[in-house]
Amino acid sequence: MSTRFRRRRNSQQWILDWLTKRSGRVQNFAYDERVVPPEAKSYAMIPHAFERAARHVEQVARGAEAAGHLRSAHEHYWRAATLYREAQHAIFADDDPEKIYLHGKLLACYERVIALSPYPVKRVEIPWEGVELQGVFHMTGEPGAPTVLEVGGMDHTKETYPDPTDNAFLSRGLNVLCFDGPGQGTSNIRKIRVTDDNFERAGSAAIDWLVQQPEVDPERIAVNGISMGSLWAMRIASIDHRVAALATALACFTAKRAIFEEASPRFKQVFMYMAGLEDEDEFDEMAGRMTMDGHAGKIRCPSLTAFGEYDPLAPLEEALPIWEQLPRPRELWLWEDDFHSSTHVQGLGGENVYHYTADWLRDALDGRIEADRDLVRVIPRSHGAGPYEPAVRGVYLPDRLSTDP
Repeated sequence: MSTRFRRRRNSQQWILDWLTKRSGRVQNFAYDERVVPPEAKSYAMIPHAFERAARHVEQVARGAEAAGHLRSAHEHYWRAATLYREAQHAIFADDDPEKIYLHGKLLACYERVIALSPYPVKRVEIPWEGVELQGVFHMTGEPGAPTVLEVGGMDHTKETYPDPTDNAFLSRGLNVLCFDGPGQGTSNIRKIRVTDDNFERAGSAAIDWLVQQPEVDPERIAVNGISMGSLWAMRIASIDHRVAALATALACFTAKRAIFEEASPRFKQVFMYMAGLEDEDEFDEMAGRMTMDGHAGKIRCPSLTAFGEYDPLAPLEEALPIWEQLPRPRELWLWEDDFHSSTHVQGLGGENVYHYTADWLRDALDGRIEADRDLVRVIPRSHGAGPYEPAVRGVYLPDRLSTDP
């Protein structure tokens, strides 16, 4: 599949190239931090720029391993894998030799992460509808432990989270299974396409796999979703009531106009590749069904939902009514004056969101979330107690500023 087949959104490519050069970002332009190497002056330059950075870090990792500095080697292989992941993701074409090569380097570096890991971790294959989905299973080393199914977003692979050098789940006594669902990571290389409703079936197959593992307590399985994974995680919980707790961050569970028609054009470019579609009208019809509206009420477990007040991919006026469809117990964290990022969240003291969702899921799996919980917390950007802020009556100013009970 060519990356240059016609899309209406491709007419904005020159703007994306200019923003790549000037901001060092390809999406979520409200943030100031550069994420693309400065030598990338257009989107097309991103794979090679990231590859050069990855190759350098990989060489350092190999040197550290040869010297017997295994902790440093582990950390550097992880960094190299992250850079190779970014390099391969910027190519959205089937059978592209550079994408295949870069994805192979991602897997190879992550194999060294696994080999040097201080805790048990293994690569697994999950059977699903006649194909296999590749996953990575991080284990506490204890039998019958509570477990999280991690559902990444459209820009993630199973190697993205958790950080194996600071695993927020394992440090809280939780196993975590990350998998490449349809349209993600290795599934793209295998041409396993995403549709509007097949990811939740893939997630249910992952739970089928989990309940057979001796390391897992089948009664205490949670799902954690990030970005587009917020939609997929909610969908999984809506059809599979073995899910005992649900946490999502960075909303993508609303209608898809904002992400595919108003935000960076690369969202639609990448997702059409993930879906294996070249007809933009056909894709738009599919995308129109990718919402939790009408599905949220089917969830039967405690849920935490967290997102930015000005998230460009899910406007508050669309996200809030869907959250209100969720049954109790439920909790909402609204990050004041924030957008769409899981790392360095200012309202969380600059910390990664995973530490806090892991805490919440552990509480839920331990039965510490009361059945009638119905809480809204507005989390200030630069002061306050973060997720421990007192609850407010609602997210809009008359409610969040009210001192009435």
